[in-house]
Amino acid sequence: MNLRDKLRSLLVRLYARRVEGHLDTAQVPKHIGVIMDGNRRWAKASGSSTVHGHRAGAEKIEEFLGWCSETDVEVVTLWLLSTDNFDRPKEELVPLLGIIEDVVRTLAADGRWRVHHVGTLDLLPSGMQTVLKEAEAATAHVDGIVVNVAIGYGGRQEIADAVRSMLFEAHDKGVPMDELAESVDVDMIGRHLYTKAQPDPDLVIRTSGEQRLSGFMLWQTAHSEYYFCEVFWPAFRKVDFLRALRDYAARHRRFGG
Repeated sequence: MNLRDKLRSLLVRLYARRVEGHLDTAQVPKHIGVIMDGNRRWAKASGSSTVHGHRAGAEKIEEFLGWCSETDVEVVTLWLLSTDNFDRPKEELVPLLGIIEDVVRTLAADGRWRVHHVGTLDLLPSGMQTVLKEAEAATAHVDGIVVNVAIGYGGRQEIADAVRSMLFEAHDKGVPMDELAESVDVDMIGRHLYTKAQPDPDLVIRTSGEQRLSGFMLWQTAHSEYYFCEVFWPAFRKVDFLRALRDYAARHRRFGG
């Protein structure tokens, strides 16, 4: 690292401390959703391979969770693989699946996080299904941040799965269809989502400059605040995280339009 880079790094750290010192700790979000976007563009910009970009993005996760652990954040949802990602070329998808499996194993072995899968298991290879089930079982006792790993996840698919689960439950209980139709409400559907019994996200962060949800937690984010960050996910820094928290704390939330 040359002198210029050292000075830049020092200034960023000093600025991060200043931002952190002015945070309203009473206004920290309890649930943060993260759309970790930009791994491939980061790799292209740095002249490296797509696989290297995905690995760099994976390495950022524990650092990010460490920042969250310094606050009162209780739940973090990390979107690691969407249902649309299965359309990617095999030469990219296969290594990506392996990287994601390694991420889940690392999170489970850390001992600080309670891992919970959100997504459709049936879409995933059997090996990954096993890794996810083992991670959930191994961390079920952990009294730490709940880390939702959104793998094989799509917002529309989640709602469809919730409705399907609700219909199967009614069928198993012998509830007539007209009676079910009369009883369906928002709370009932919510009880069948992947994130049932969890608070909805207060804040959604998306990196890479894209300003859209792309189907991320469509039901749960009805009242969420959004923070769109220009930096690619592998380059996301603590100062960027603190800016997101500061921005969230400064907003006045009003529901109902």
